[in-house]
Amino acid sequence: MNRKAEFFSFVIPSVLAFALSGVYAVVDGFFIGNTMGDAGLAAINIAWPVTALLQAAGTGIGMGGAVQYSLHLNQEKKSFFNITVILLFGFGLLLMVLLFPVLTPLLTLLGAEGELLSMGLDYLHIILLGCLFQVFSTGFLPLIRNMGGSMTAMIAMISGFLTNIALDFLFIRVFLWGLGGAAAATVIGQAVTMILAVCYFSKKRVSFSFPSFQLLRERAKPVLLVGLSPFGLTFSPNIILILMNKAAMIYGGQDAVSCYAVVAYITMIVLLLLQGVGDGSQPLISRCYGNGDSKQFSQFRHLAYVTGLILALLCMFLLFFLRESAAELFGASSEVRKDVAGVLLIFIAAFCFQAFVRVTISSFYAAEKNLSAYILVYAEPCLLLLALLTLPKFCDMTGVWIASPLSQILTAFIAIYLFCRNEKKEKSMSE
Repeated sequence: MNRKAEFFSFVIPSVLAFALSGVYAVVDGFFIGNTMGDAGLAAINIAWPVTALLQAAGTGIGMGGAVQYSLHLNQEKKSFFNITVILLFGFGLLLMVLLFPVLTPLLTLLGAEGELLSMGLDYLHIILLGCLFQVFSTGFLPLIRNMGGSMTAMIAMISGFLTNIALDFLFIRVFLWGLGGAAAATVIGQAVTMILAVCYFSKKRVSFSFPSFQLLRERAKPVLLVGLSPFGLTFSPNIILILMNKAAMIYGGQDAVSCYAVVAYITMIVLLLLQGVGDGSQPLISRCYGNGDSKQFSQFRHLAYVTGLILALLCMFLLFFLRESAAELFGASSEVRKDVAGVLLIFIAAFCFQAFVRVTISSFYAAEKNLSAYILVYAEPCLLLLALLTLPKFCDMTGVWIASPLSQILTAFIAIYLFCRNEKKEKSMSE
């Protein structure tokens, strides 16, 4: 198999799987928006970061384990698989226990009050009851991809997605269970994905066994160190969501939050597509790095940059032409639809910059350049916070909308600097 064919055999299933993980949220928004209107959209948008925290924890730990799995020899692979499973279970249980008692103050902090608070609690109580399904389903997929099962990971995700759609229709449109029904559909869909992942491990004869405490203590650390980057990469859009929701509520009220809910749903899928390119190429980049093959390392990374840029441009053109009708899918009011059409034009301007950033981050943690990855992952929310503290004071809601793409563009310039610095360092070491 030539390099391009091998690259796309990993990347295409990964891109589709990540796209579907974003569509999970969009499907909930579609059914809730068309059944409960703007209030339902605003409530699920405010509550979503808690769900995303669970999925990001699973993705981070799973990717950390998957990178270590790719970098080590056969016997060590087994131990990293076992340790990753233990970490997924431990963190999933810990998050459920910690979050349940603080849901009301947490949602209040995120901007929910009155009816929005009540609906948000209905949603998150069920999400947390199914916490382990979400952590395991998102955590197992990177492991499957690094075991050579990219197509299986995609099939598992599609199966969960189709289950979610069918149950959303049944629970929300037929039984009228509202946000509680959306949460139940999401949890059951993730459970289906997890079960199929377990079946894959069984077929590959990858069985779980408890490692010694000493081995767990030694090897959990490198898994978590790598995992902090994909965790942040997956969750940082939700930190951005929290900041933007708060600013939108302050400067524009519920209509602005509903507008941003639609924009966030749409742009989230694009960002996940771009992350799919980076994480799909990660097994190949990690393999080349582990083997010391710098030439193939550079070739696979170059392919990832080109693919990410092309995807970003395609999404920009598509959303430019669909901007007038995009909000109709979510049942938004006519006023919100009009706002969405204008705001989307601002947000799509940063897609190409985001493509470069996301592929760069993935290539950094694939090669265990953790510090550079951390800087890029957490730079954007920090820059956004600074922008939201200043721009709206001068241009009100326009400043809120500009803040997000501006922070993404500035992060891209930091990525260019880190990329060049790491290239120079690698070159000097090889000489």
